[in-house]
Amino acid sequence: MKMSLDHLVLRFPGPTPLPPSVERAMTLPMVARGPEMTEAIVSLSPKLKPIFGTKQEVAVMSGSGTASMETAIVNVTNSGDEVLVLVTGRFGELYASMCEAHLLHVHVLETEWGEAADPEAVKDYLKSHPNIKAVFATFCETSTGVINPMKDLAAVVHEYSDAVFIADGVSSVGGIAGNMDEWDIDILGTGSQKAMMTPPGLGFVAFSERAQEVAKQVTRGRFFFDYNKYIEQLAEGQSPFTPAVPLLNSLNASLDLMHEEGIENVFARHRLLSDMTRAAFKQWNIPLTASDETASPTITGAKADDFDVEELLAVVKKDFHIAIAGGLGKMAGKMLRIGHMGYCSPADALQYISALEIGLVRIGKKINLGEGIQAAQEVFLSTKKV
Repeated sequence: MKMSLDHLVLRFPGPTPLPPSVERAMTLPMVARGPEMTEAIVSLSPKLKPIFGTKQEVAVMSGSGTASMETAIVNVTNSGDEVLVLVTGRFGELYASMCEAHLLHVHVLETEWGEAADPEAVKDYLKSHPNIKAVFATFCETSTGVINPMKDLAAVVHEYSDAVFIADGVSSVGGIAGNMDEWDIDILGTGSQKAMMTPPGLGFVAFSERAQEVAKQVTRGRFFFDYNKYIEQLAEGQSPFTPAVPLLNSLNASLDLMHEEGIENVFARHRLLSDMTRAAFKQWNIPLTASDETASPTITGAKADDFDVEELLAVVKKDFHIAIAGGLGKMAGKMLRIGHMGYCSPADALQYISALEIGLVRIGKKINLGEGIQAAQEVFLSTKKV
């Protein structure tokens, strides 16, 4: 049977499925600059701040998570500045490439894929490189499902350097508690299409007071990504450039859903989904790419040591219309990645775990039907009071 896109279930690390109310919000009438657009823009800030864990304004731009991260680069560095990028996977590598494209002197501190960045190693590096102006790290490394210790990294950066600390929160913000102010993160950015359960096309970024002061002193040219423009216009209830109005409407709807659920409950749900998924893989004796201590609540990565991962993903997509991601970069063909973020519930986890279990049997992996599901069910029952 030919698959209809109406039946396709995305369990990628992004983009992610959309709640029906978010989809409907995109069909609201178009508005131009004026009271209606001001209302849409102004209503976003108080809803975004608790998710970022900040009292600072959160700039919303037409773009993507990459746009938010490039905004960080161009507002706190000048060409030739020394910067340090903590690389723990494919997206750390991409961040280093972005910095190189902006003619920065890029230092890379690389960690084995599947492991988190080591604050002690960062301390030693900063002590021997005193001219570093900015340190970049991925909060959740999407290619491995590893969470980096952002609070500890920020503390080391500020104790042993004058650098600003910048966090790529693209696959974490909205699904993982990220206390920007409490942890002393200077810039936190993300995109709309992951845990924020909004269509692709929006970038969000918040600057600490320290980063705002640096942004005022930077002399490089910048225009669309000029953070100062966004904050100045936000104070007037406007955007410096034409906003993506349907996406703003959908974002407002998704934020309403998150606050209705309760932000702490949103974070707890993501952790439960991760625990259920990891329990199944452990029962199947399939190695996970992240330890229990560093595992992301939004993404689970698993290694394909004794089966063909591409065959498994093809079977699950063909038979159940569930799309699960493979590996990236040097892990291509060696692992799978499940996105359980945003519009995803324990019922959805039981669905993709069951489909994976059947798929594993079909491709010849020696497991017992039902054991992964049972492991996930037991996690649910031990977590939820019934």
